[in-house]
Amino acid sequence: MKTKRTEMTTGDPHREMQAFGEMDRLFDTFFPRGWLRAWRRGWPEWMTTDEPFAMAMPRVDVIDRETEVLVRAEVPGVERKDLAVELSGPMLTIRGERRREEKEERGEYFHEEIERGAFHRTIRLPQEVKTDEVKAEFRDGILEIHLPKVEKTERKRIDIG
Repeated sequence: MKTKRTEMTTGDPHREMQAFGEMDRLFDTFFPRGWLRAWRRGWPEWMTTDEPFAMAMPRVDVIDRETEVLVRAEVPGVERKDLAVELSGPMLTIRGERRREEKEERGEYFHEEIERGAFHRTIRLPQEVKTDEVKAEFRDGILEIHLPKVEKTERKRIDIG
C-alpha cells in the first residue's frame, strides 16, 4: 500500500498578515482618509461614517531609530487600566477598550459617532528587540512604546579545517 508523504514547512506565521499591512498603506496613499466625503451626500447615515473600523485598529506610527524602535498609538478616550501591550517574537500587540460612560443620559441619541468597545492592533517590528527592557508611557491619549534594539551581530566566515 502506498502512503502519501507530506512535509511540514516552518516559517513565520505572521508573514501573510504583513501583506495586508502593505495593502492598507498603499490604499491610504491613493485614497486618503475622508476621500468619500464629497461623494456621499444623500447616502444613508450608516454609510457615512469616516472610518467604520477606526477603533478596531488604532492608528500607529512605527519609528526605526538607531538604538530603539518607537511605536506610538492613538487611543483617545481610553483609560490606562483598559490598555495592554504584548510582545511575541517580532509581533507587538496593543489591546484596549473604550468604555461607555456610566452616567444617565436624558433623551435619545439623535446622532452617535463616538466608537466604544474593544480594539486591538498587531504590528510586525522591523528588528529584534530586547523584550526585558521594553518601556511604555501613556499620556493625552497617546501610547508610546520604547523597544530597545538587540545589537546586530556581524556575520563571520568560518574556515573548515
